[in-house]
Amino acid sequence: MGNQIKTVVFLGALTGLFVLIGDAIGGKGGMVLAFGFACLMNFGAYWFSDKIVLSMYKAKPVTEDEAPQLYSLVKTLAERAGLPMPRVYIIPTETPNAFATGRDPEHAAVAVTQGILKLLTPEELMGVLGHELAHVKHRDILIQSVAATVAGAITMLARFGQIALLFGGGDDEDGGGWGALLLLILAPIAALLIQMAISRSREYLADKGGAEFAGNPLYLASALQKLEAGVAQRPLEEGDAVTAHMFIVNPFKGKSLMSLFSTHPPTAERIKRLKEMAAQAA
Repeated sequence: MGNQIKTVVFLGALTGLFVLIGDAIGGKGGMVLAFGFACLMNFGAYWFSDKIVLSMYKAKPVTEDEAPQLYSLVKTLAERAGLPMPRVYIIPTETPNAFATGRDPEHAAVAVTQGILKLLTPEELMGVLGHELAHVKHRDILIQSVAATVAGAITMLARFGQIALLFGGGDDEDGGGWGALLLLILAPIAALLIQMAISRSREYLADKGGAEFAGNPLYLASALQKLEAGVAQRPLEEGDAVTAHMFIVNPFKGKSLMSLFSTHPPTAERIKRLKEMAAQAA
């Protein structure tokens, strides 16, 4: 299934969750209100999800003069991938990580943290940036950005509904209030499971594509090994777990219950596949 069709199906599924939560909170009136909000959210997520996610992590745009080596690596890889030059951002955190965002290759952005610039060699960084540009090439970034934006909104709405039910209702005789409360607890998990179904297979494809753009699968294999250890030492302290699937490795290791629902394949398996690619090439 193409990623554009997946995006439509995904938005439809999350819209349904919005409506169910609206019904749980406010009955038919709540359903109508939630549906209207979901439509606005879908529109905003399509057009502005990249700006929302970049703003969430305080990412700052940089020019070629401000970050010449980083800019040069991105430019070289974009040319190899046959892509327009994306915007380049740096995130002010010591957690080593990176992600790409945007609705299409013409409106793409690549963001890296200060931590990853300090941790990786230029070759390893090239492997990471190649991975992110592979997501751009495969048009994964729209669905990933929309998922982060809409699933985050669902989580916020569900939390609001939990508070509203705990303090304002849930005492009907047929147990409907408790059923609604259960729905509000499960809805954010359901949204995260939808993200997982989309994200995991795409990571392997981006690893393969990124290794090809970088010219050596071992660059990315070495980078992933360092990033896994680096995130374990310095997990991301701010941000939302529903955006974890956007990063090259999960930045919230051990942060919360949601980290149990991993949005990434096992790093060891990714490294193994990259090493096998290198062996076949040799």
